[in-house]
Amino acid sequence: MLAQFKLRFTQSTRKKIEAKLRQAYGSQNLRLVKRISALLQLGQGGSVAQVAETLALGEQTIRDYLHAFLKRGIASFRYKASQGRRSKLTPRQRQQLKSWIKAGPLKAGYECGCWSALMVQDLIAKRFNVSYHPHYVSTLLRNLGFSFQRARFVAAHLNEAKRQEWMTHKWPEILRLSAAKDALILFGDEASFAQWGSLSYTWSLRGDQPTLPTSGKRKAYKVFGLIDYHSGQFFYQGQTGRFNSEGYTAFLTQVLQQTHKHIILIQDGARYHTSKATKQFFDQQSARLTPFQLPTYSPDFNPIEFLWKKLKKRSTHLRFFKQFDDLVQQVDEGLLYFSQTPNEITVLMGKYCKTLGTQAA
Repeated sequence: MLAQFKLRFTQSTRKKIEAKLRQAYGSQNLRLVKRISALLQLGQGGSVAQVAETLALGEQTIRDYLHAFLKRGIASFRYKASQGRRSKLTPRQRQQLKSWIKAGPLKAGYECGCWSALMVQDLIAKRFNVSYHPHYVSTLLRNLGFSFQRARFVAAHLNEAKRQEWMTHKWPEILRLSAAKDALILFGDEASFAQWGSLSYTWSLRGDQPTLPTSGKRKAYKVFGLIDYHSGQFFYQGQTGRFNSEGYTAFLTQVLQQTHKHIILIQDGARYHTSKATKQFFDQQSARLTPFQLPTYSPDFNPIEFLWKKLKKRSTHLRFFKQFDDLVQQVDEGLLYFSQTPNEITVLMGKYCKTLGTQAA
């Protein structure tokens, strides 16, 4: 009988329903918009089948809307909030738990550097006298904004004060000096590329770990490198011998010969960067070369570190080099590629250039 029922509204009722529809649109309540629209279309003579097709709803849903309206009128437009199970932890306790998780397990009294669901379960039981299943603990942590991630090491003797001083004082000083002297700002570092190759992630069948043939020879191709902050220009020199002061100063001499500009050199604390012979070289070249030392244990402050990663991914990851010359050729091709694509290098300067921050490696 309900399917044959013809719905008619008085003018007053229609105005109230239309007002509710406007409110539903204003609150972006799509579910309620469809419910009220269904009733208005029925009131205009539409059949249940026609309204269901127009609103992409089931016919039984339309009948339920109509039945509820006949019983309760406009009050049927109110949806009851889902009661759900009451949280065992109060909002204040959840925020306290969040702060403990962020501080780490060591500060919470555990002899471990990383949290597990079992440890968090134990923490909640001890601090709040609340028992949770370990599986739900994972859900709770996600609801609090946490995700399960791989940790990374940070040097215990890392000097955060010096790192902050570098970014707030030393780097602005370098920029001013560069502007005054129209100088290059060169970030320098070295990298070794082993003949036995390098491993990376790749697709493989589950349970079938991918393998890579290797020569097993403990020989490596070594590269000195410098990248310019302003232009992305890339200076490099490969060699087979060990890194030392003599090789480093010879490389810098070649770079000085390739540009007429003053060079601001930013380097880490490698022994051959700070040796007596290297310091003497800096004194001799002080008219054209000004060195700056990065804070200790701060590879993330040196953009060329990210270039080495890109180069290894391009040239040596998951590759087999039967002969050492094959390795040298592959690395040299990668070095040439990056020397010809300065935009690949300037994008690595995100830590020092806010406009590139989201693109930084």
